[in-house]
Amino acid sequence: MAKDILLEIGLEEVPARFLRAAMNQLLDKTVKWLDDSRLTHGEAKAFATPRRLAVWIKDVAEKQEDINEEVKGPSRKIAQDETGAWSKAALGFARSQGVDPETFTFRELSGVEYIYAQKSSVGISTESIVAEALRNIITTMTFPKNMRWGTHDFKFVRPIKWIVALWGHDVIDFEITGVHTGRTTRGHRFLGSETEIAEPTLYLEALRNQHVIADIEEREAMISAQIAHLASEKNWHIDVKEDLLEEVLFLVETPTVLYGAFDPAFLNIPQEVLITSMREHQRYFPVLDEAGQLLPYFVTVRSGDNRSLDIIAKGNEKVLRARLSDAKFFYEEDQKVQIDTALAKLENIVFHEEIGTVGDKVRRIRQIADQLAVQLHVTPEQATAVSRAADICKFDLVTQMVYEFPELQGVMGEDYARKAGESEEVSRAIFEHYQPRFAGEASPASLTGALVSIADKLDTIVGCFSIGIIPTGSQDPYALRRQAAGIVQILLEHQLSLTLEQLFDIALNIHQNLRNMKRSYDIIRIELYDFFGLRVKKLLSEHLRYDVVDAVIASGFNHIGSVVARGHDLMKVVQETPDFKLTIESFGRVSNLAAKSSGVAVQPALFIEPAERELYASWQAATTEYRKLLAANRTAEALALLSSLRPAITAFFDQVMVMAEDEAVRENRLALLAAVDQDIRSYADFSKLVK
Repeated sequence: MAKDILLEIGLEEVPARFLRAAMNQLLDKTVKWLDDSRLTHGEAKAFATPRRLAVWIKDVAEKQEDINEEVKGPSRKIAQDETGAWSKAALGFARSQGVDPETFTFRELSGVEYIYAQKSSVGISTESIVAEALRNIITTMTFPKNMRWGTHDFKFVRPIKWIVALWGHDVIDFEITGVHTGRTTRGHRFLGSETEIAEPTLYLEALRNQHVIADIEEREAMISAQIAHLASEKNWHIDVKEDLLEEVLFLVETPTVLYGAFDPAFLNIPQEVLITSMREHQRYFPVLDEAGQLLPYFVTVRSGDNRSLDIIAKGNEKVLRARLSDAKFFYEEDQKVQIDTALAKLENIVFHEEIGTVGDKVRRIRQIADQLAVQLHVTPEQATAVSRAADICKFDLVTQMVYEFPELQGVMGEDYARKAGESEEVSRAIFEHYQPRFAGEASPASLTGALVSIADKLDTIVGCFSIGIIPTGSQDPYALRRQAAGIVQILLEHQLSLTLEQLFDIALNIHQNLRNMKRSYDIIRIELYDFFGLRVKKLLSEHLRYDVVDAVIASGFNHIGSVVARGHDLMKVVQETPDFKLTIESFGRVSNLAAKSSGVAVQPALFIEPAERELYASWQAATTEYRKLLAANRTAEALALLSSLRPAITAFFDQVMVMAEDEAVRENRLALLAAVDQDIRSYADFSKLVK
């Protein structure tokens, strides 16, 4: 007969950010123990609130399954010596399986005799092993931060206050740090009381009666439903961010949604400031109108019932008023500081001790951005905007508002710059130059913002590589992967003609001129190219087959727009043109023999066979136009023109003996194939395609 297991660990309040991972860890450890112990079971579910972690396993078998299995060992030739005595290999196998060697049997498998061991074991009762197992599960849990309490050496996320451990109706007896297991749990800190759990199936209902909703899915559904009801009732749009909802979910035991108001005069502050203050400090959800403008209300979730909500709301309003008053003060004080004064303070902020101050970084950003503008032949007005935006892109880092809310860097810079009389283009670029901040965020909308963004990210990457800070494994403290991906995204979305090599040379030369680089220019350049190659490959792999990605990457990714376009066009042809495999085979034959060429130039006068003259003529007619199309990123047309050489290539191999006895004729034919292959490989390495 099966029984349920319930384990609840009662704790002092656990930080919300730890709870989901801890809950999942408890579930995984418990299920793994059951499976490893050959204990069949039903559904397993975990629960968490700020003061508890729990797991409930249904229908756990009362005893382990019996074992009766046959295990194959070494061959008879290895297991016995000439006299028939057991070898060390056989005896070791016997020990590992816990059997007597004399019980071995022999059986032939694929013409070879092997020894087999018969293993039998009677399962023991769950009741006899569950206490030690649950205790071990708890004591081996890990957390981002741990605590010790009292005189105990044991560490846990927070002090353990009670433990409920039930095997059906019976208590599973063990203790940790002097806390003995029982069936008594604790309800809501203020609304509930202690209550006993008769058996696991009554757990959720017993806690519900004590104002605790232990099931996180039920709790989340309650919060979402109450927010939706309030939004409908008030005709509001309540901006619910998933990360804040996740945090609130683990801050409450019985959720009740309520709202409050704040002085509309605070709306004179940029709404990003107000929203950040509400979210980061108070865990409030902002309220917006249909146009997305902030309204003077907020929504919060209390851990409790709906009694005295007006008093709770007034308390929250009082706290928020103080927060917003601070924000208003910071905002007004920041505007009294001149941009040039703020820039001077950047000289005292160290970006990295080996790379320089933020002031040094800004000067490099300016020079990089200016050279990017020159490469793109922008208008004089555009170049002026780029220079000014680069000069002042970091000035808001020394403002009180950004000191209080670092996530508002760029947001405040845009607002303060606009109020200081900077142009709309320059002001907007201060915000945009941080984009994209994360995967999925848009690139800067303006060219000015795009160039300053590239310059900033490129300066950080090159600076870090120049002192040996290169991401390895999961280590990437300066988010260089994300910044490189951002550069790739901007180049692609703005269709900029800049190549990676141009970017590297510009940044490396500026770093070399302005500071002493400890590492070799050429080595850094190679490392940068490889590093960006991985970002390009990741980008392509999100949309294309792996072999297509490998094929186009092999032909180079210096121009981001080209490699992406080549990849998509090649993928389309491979998928939609059944006989394209014949083209792939033709290109493969060309490449295989082209590798034997000594590098001599093609001499048309040495052609003998009509088919080699025809291939040369076809290639000559196509190559100039093909290269123009490829340079113009008209990659679909370029591939079509390249593919048109297939009939001439086929005829060449059918009618011409490439490896002729005459060395001059042979080398000339190989030179022809090498010339054709150069164009083929400039598009992709077709040998990497899976036919």
